[in-house]
Amino acid sequence: MWGLWAALVPLLLLCPPEARGKAVTGLFTSEAARRERGQFITSFMFRGDNGLLVCHVDNPALATEKESRLLLFQNLNSNLDNLSCSERLAKAQLTISLSLEEHNQSIPHQPSPSTWQLVYADRHTCQESGSIPSHADLTFTLLLFNPDSAGNPLEHFSAEEAGLHSFYFLLLLAYFITCCIYFRPLSQALRKGGPMHGVLRVLTAALALQGVAALCNYVHLARYSRDGAGFPLMAVQAKCWDMVSEVSVLYMLLSLCMGWTLSRGRKPQSRPLQWERSTPSTAVAVGGVLTQGLLLLWEQYEHHRDPSQQSRAGLLLLALRVGLALLLASILYQIISTERSTLKRDFYLCFAKGCFLWFLCHPVLSLMSVVFNEHQKEKVVTIGVILCRSISMVTLYQLFLSRSLYWEVSSLSSVSLPLTMSRTNHRGRY
Repeated sequence: MWGLWAALVPLLLLCPPEARGKAVTGLFTSEAARRERGQFITSFMFRGDNGLLVCHVDNPALATEKESRLLLFQNLNSNLDNLSCSERLAKAQLTISLSLEEHNQSIPHQPSPSTWQLVYADRHTCQESGSIPSHADLTFTLLLFNPDSAGNPLEHFSAEEAGLHSFYFLLLLAYFITCCIYFRPLSQALRKGGPMHGVLRVLTAALALQGVAALCNYVHLARYSRDGAGFPLMAVQAKCWDMVSEVSVLYMLLSLCMGWTLSRGRKPQSRPLQWERSTPSTAVAVGGVLTQGLLLLWEQYEHHRDPSQQSRAGLLLLALRVGLALLLASILYQIISTERSTLKRDFYLCFAKGCFLWFLCHPVLSLMSVVFNEHQKEKVVTIGVILCRSISMVTLYQLFLSRSLYWEVSSLSSVSLPLTMSRTNHRGRY
């Protein structure tokens, strides 16, 4: 399976970095402005007072000749598509004439955070016929600021991104403390092997990849807070590692459940609660992983094209997670309903909690986010999914590394079990 992950990584890295405003450099082109009835530049969610937009153009004389202007629309919607070009441009709340090399535009007071779209237009934009003179394009740099804690327009973060930098810092701190506490016992368990050695390896790799993704996001946001650009490729890599972590855990969970189900009829007592690899279970797991991997890549592609809209791939991905949760629920119900051992039933129930939390956190949080304000929705889903999946992995770790329940439900000898009571008494408790 690691070959599959290696193939998925470069595919996601080929996606263009997402330009979500704040410090934007590019070209104002008359052709694009005519084609789109106003060239869309970027969007930014301003909040409170003292919002600021700074625009630099490299050739103000050419901008004056072309009657270039920057239009700001508040909460631009599809209703404007039914208007003519001139009527559409006339609906702009703010108009900045690009006649100077640098323009500073204060944003009116925002009673609540609201999204502003920036659109470029010139005297050729609404001309239905006639050729556009072969002028050089205008190079521009846009800087967008929200007020910081002191009320000064110095913060590059849009309203829906505020707080994520601090969250990733706290998350990395939690990862570091946890690693310092549990690195030694976990490394000992991995060296010993045992019936769940493969599960522990996948969980450890997935958790490490989540940590790498959090580190990439933190580095990107730390740079972003200073220049408004950050490291876009680092942000893409964070999504990549998070995706690899997710599909790795999916493969493990599907393999475990299908392996346990298919092996009960032929080996009910030997080698219990192991990762049973068979052709049918592997086929189901690989099929689920490929489907989710392709949907994740499709979602990233659609998100880069239009970050403001819920993509079809995202909806299919939510439906897939709900469907997989129902599949695992039916499998685990069959196992639990026929299991006579109370301890083994407890084992499977605890495993089910970890599975359902992993699969259902994103659909449930996406559904719950509709009650939050627009600038809070993305943060609620992002932070909630990360925390829920971390809790899910901790639950599975506790289950498979338990020195009491896991040792009792397994009929294997204590020599092959990781962190069993008989082999850890002389090494102390952790």
